[in-house]
Amino acid sequence: MEETNLRKRREDETSTQSNEPKTTSLQKEVGLLSGICIIVGTIIGSGIFISPKSVLSNTEAVGPCLIIWAACGILATLGALCFAELGTMITKSGGEYPYLMEAFGPIPAYLFSWTSLFVIKPSSFAIICLSFSEYASAPFYSGCKPPEIVVKCLAAAAILLITMVNALSVRLSSYVQNVFTAAKLVIVAIIIISGLVLLAQGNTKNFENSFEGTKLSVGAIGLAFYNGLWAYDGWNQLNYITEELKNPFRNLPLAIIIGIPLVTGCYILINVSYFTVMTATELLQSQAVAVTFGDRVLYPASWIVPLFVAFSTIGAANGTCFTAGRLVYVAGREGHMLKVLSYISVKRLTPAPAIIFYGIIAIIYIIPGDINSLVNYFSFAAWLFYGLTVLGLIVMRFTRKELERPIKVPIFIPILVILVSLFLVLAPIISEPALEYLYCVLFMLSGIIFYFLFVHYKFGWAQKISKPITMHLQMLMEVVPSEEAP
Repeated sequence: MEETNLRKRREDETSTQSNEPKTTSLQKEVGLLSGICIIVGTIIGSGIFISPKSVLSNTEAVGPCLIIWAACGILATLGALCFAELGTMITKSGGEYPYLMEAFGPIPAYLFSWTSLFVIKPSSFAIICLSFSEYASAPFYSGCKPPEIVVKCLAAAAILLITMVNALSVRLSSYVQNVFTAAKLVIVAIIIISGLVLLAQGNTKNFENSFEGTKLSVGAIGLAFYNGLWAYDGWNQLNYITEELKNPFRNLPLAIIIGIPLVTGCYILINVSYFTVMTATELLQSQAVAVTFGDRVLYPASWIVPLFVAFSTIGAANGTCFTAGRLVYVAGREGHMLKVLSYISVKRLTPAPAIIFYGIIAIIYIIPGDINSLVNYFSFAAWLFYGLTVLGLIVMRFTRKELERPIKVPIFIPILVILVSLFLVLAPIISEPALEYLYCVLFMLSGIIFYFLFVHYKFGWAQKISKPITMHLQMLMEVVPSEEAP
């Protein structure tokens, strides 16, 4: 009944406002420039300002460190090309979710949405916002580490603000993304140009004997890749919003081909810049690598660095929230999550319930708040599903031959991505077994119990509980199920 009333009100509004969309559904409002900004803006976030320390601690020398950064960029590009084929073949939002559904059926797709909703995406959002709060509070606590309570409260405030912006308007969140992407490119340019000037002046001492002292093991390489690839995470973000892309067959692959190589070049040059002013030991001892760089090179204007890094991380958090909300929305639409999570705001035409739910889970992740353990936990789960999704691409080459493929990557690319994914999942477990990996696997498998209880069998008592909750939330938030465009 309430759903009908909301629809009627929507129809009344469209009759008086001719410029309003005719259907309550997600609108195609993301063009090529916004697509590139989402990729670049989400990838260049907190990673390049945190991960250099973690990558270096695992490689123990400058040379292997720079090689790992370049290799991570190549891997991200190859993975993104595989996702470009999948995204132009199956033009549905939700990232890996619809691809796993088409390739392997509902259970792997459900386990992905379950793990992503409760582990991968919220932990990523929490990490980025914790990084933002560390950099934003650093200038106020010169010479010492900011109090943990300040960092966590500021991170929670950032999550609330970003969630609100994304729930209010697609256009507003796209505009915010474009502005913050421009801001982060400014700080990237400042760091790179400063580094190149110092190199030209002969500051090359730290690059001499750059492979000396290297002690690499299989596990160390795996962990170095984890931290490097964490800085590249976001290469698949456009696949989460395919339904909102203008001309996805052209703009999806084009945004990937322009965006990811641009980021790779920036990352290598940023690391080179760091090493022009810091030795490997000094970089490892730095609380915030980019701030230390600013203090040594840009003083007395060194305050620019933490300010623009804060902008950069906010932009990445906004991009993460924008895309992850769509995964929750698509999973709800398929009946794999609470139905209300697939509803769209009548007034705002955004998946507001999905975005708000995602924000709440992310705030919970801030409570433990150890960034390094979150990165390892996140990367293990993420690369398990990246590998499975790319395997789905190979499977569908044989099982779904009838699907149109505007882009078709050479078969060796998905095979290589699968092998690297397998290495990244197994190497750290074999070399340094830790309980967090076991907890992650147990949590993923526990999703099967919920799948059979609430999705497959749909027990009557579960429906009785969820129905009134859905109805009251629908009235409170003024949301309705998505309509198909005529």
